[in-house]
Amino acid sequence: MDSKPSFPSRGLIIGFSLALLSLVLLLPTPQGLSVEGQRVVAIFVMAIVLWASAALPLSVTGILVIAALPLLGAMDAKTSYSLFGSPAVFFILGAFILAAAMMKTGLSMRLSLQVLKRFGKSPSMLIAGVLFTSASMAFIMPEHAVAAIMFPVVLDIALALELEPMKSRYGTLLFLALAWGSVIGGIATLLGGARNPLAIALLSEYYGLEVGFFQWAVIAVPVTIIMLFVAFAVLILYFGLDVTDVSKAVSTLERDLLDQGDMSSDEKKVGLVMLATLLLWIVVGNRLGLANIALISSVFLFSLGVMDWKDVEGYVNWGVILMYGGAIALGSALVSTGAAQWITDLFLTRVSLSPLSFLFALSLLAIFLTEGISNTATVAIVLPIGFSVGAALGINPIATVFIVALPSGLAFTLPIATPPNAIAYSSGYYEISDVIKPGLMLNMLAWIIFIIIALVYWPMIGLNVL
Repeated sequence: MDSKPSFPSRGLIIGFSLALLSLVLLLPTPQGLSVEGQRVVAIFVMAIVLWASAALPLSVTGILVIAALPLLGAMDAKTSYSLFGSPAVFFILGAFILAAAMMKTGLSMRLSLQVLKRFGKSPSMLIAGVLFTSASMAFIMPEHAVAAIMFPVVLDIALALELEPMKSRYGTLLFLALAWGSVIGGIATLLGGARNPLAIALLSEYYGLEVGFFQWAVIAVPVTIIMLFVAFAVLILYFGLDVTDVSKAVSTLERDLLDQGDMSSDEKKVGLVMLATLLLWIVVGNRLGLANIALISSVFLFSLGVMDWKDVEGYVNWGVILMYGGAIALGSALVSTGAAQWITDLFLTRVSLSPLSFLFALSLLAIFLTEGISNTATVAIVLPIGFSVGAALGINPIATVFIVALPSGLAFTLPIATPPNAIAYSSGYYEISDVIKPGLMLNMLAWIIFIIIALVYWPMIGLNVL
C-alpha cells in the first residue's frame, strides 16, 4: 500500500531522488561499468528512493522508469516499452478480472460466510475461523480483495457481540485475524499478491527460467500452514479472550447468509470458470502459460455475460500493472547493461558472505523492509540485487525468488506495509501501539520458520539453495 508523504516533504523527496540521479550520471564512469550501465544504476537509485518513500504512487514511478530508460540512453525505446508486455503483467490482469467476478456476483462473500458459520462453537474457534477463512480465500484472490470482502463480515460480528472499539481485546483479535490471515494466505499461490507474479517475471527476465502455479504452491504452502497456527497462538496468548459467548455472532452470520439467498446462475458460472482455471494452472500451466489461461478464463466470463468492461474498470488495480512494467524493464536493463554484475562485484569486495549467511541476510532484509514499504516495491528493489549476489555465490536463482518473495509478503505490524493491515486498522478497534510488539514477534517467528523450511523442507522436494 502506498503511504504518500505530505507536501512539502513529498517535493523534497522527489528533488532528492532527482539529485541522486544527476549525481550518478555526472560522476566519472567507474571501471568495469559501461556508460549505459551507469545510466541504469542512476535510474535504479532514483527508483529505490521513490518506491521506498512512496513520494510518487508506485505506478507513477513505474511509468517514470519506463520513460527514463530510453530518454537517458540506457535502453532503446522499443525494448523498454515492449517489456511492459511481460506475461506476468497479463497474468495479474487476468487474476484481477477473476477476483472481480467473484466479488461482483457475491460468490466470495457467500464462501466466507459458509466457512465462518462453522467456527462459532467458542470465542477461540471464531478467531480461528476468521484467520483461516481469510487465508484460504487469499489462495485464489489478491489479499487486499480478501480483506475488503471480509471486513464487513467481521464488523458485523463485532457489532453483534457489542464489542467496544479501543476497549475490547476480542475486537482487536477479530480484525488482526482478518489482516494476518489475508497476509499469510497471500504468499501461498501466485494469486495472493502482486509481488508473486512480479518475482517470477524477474526470474524469467534474468535467467529465462519459469516457476509454475503448482510448483509455487508446493514450496510456499507449508510456510502458510505453519504460520497460521503460529499466528493463532500469538493472538490468543498475547491478547487473551475477554468474551465467553459468541452465539450472537453465529446468528448474525446465519442471517447474512440467508440474506444472500440461493446461489445465482452468475455465481455458478463464476465458480465453474474459477475451478476450471485453477485446474488448468495446476495441470498444464507450464505448457499453456499461466497468463494465457488467465486471459482465456477472463474472456469466458465476458462471453457468459457475468462481467462487462465497467466492472473491470472498477475492480482492477491498474496501478499495480503499471508498476510491473517499470520494475520488469528496470530489472532487464540492469542485466543487459552489466550493471547488475557491477553492483554484485562492488558488494562482494566489501562484504564476505557465505551462501547460508546470504539466505539469512536477504530474507531478514525482505521481511523487515516490507514493514515500511509496499511488498511489491520490496521485491522490485531487493530481488535484482539478490539475483546478482546470489549468482556470484552459486545460489539457485529459483531459491532466490522464494528467499525474497515469501518473506516480503509477511508484514504483520504497520498499516502502511500492506492493504490488509490498513483495512483492519481502519476499523478503529485498536491503536498501532497495540500491534507493534505482537507484530514484530510474529515477524521474527515467520523469519525463523522460513529459514527452517528453506534448509529442511526445500531439499526434500528438490529445491536446493546451492
